[in-house]
Amino acid sequence: MTWVTGRIAVGGGIWTAENMAEVARAGVTHILDMQIEFDDTPLAKPLGLSVLWNPTDDDFAPKSAELLQRGVDFAVKALEANSTKLLIHCAAGVHRAPMMALAVLCSLSWTMADAKRLIAGKRPVVDFADVYVRSVERFLEEQVKAGR
Repeated sequence: MTWVTGRIAVGGGIWTAENMAEVARAGVTHILDMQIEFDDTPLAKPLGLSVLWNPTDDDFAPKSAELLQRGVDFAVKALEANSTKLLIHCAAGVHRAPMMALAVLCSLSWTMADAKRLIAGKRPVVDFADVYVRSVERFLEEQVKAGR
């Protein structure tokens, strides 16, 4: 888990109750789970953490605006309270979670270039696959058209 801002972290799979407890001890209150491989909800529930399981295949295929919107809506709502912290993760924290973090930061008024630089600078293993970046760009264009 890598903090890219004071309240948003990007990481890989949690997988176990012990790891989930460590996430909670780090102050995370909300989890945006992008992995298709595992739903964190049962591990998070006993700790009172809110989870959105947004299962996404790391297949290097374009991702839908609906998928990104679900994640952004959850993240923005989670960050409304000043006391919350959000973990966006997938299995390895290399493709899907950084893609969603990019969509979230850009929805919070970051430029694409600045958000990419921040995420990759904090988490060097990140690989912004072109198809995923284009998916975020299309999502943001739809946001503008919809007046969001």
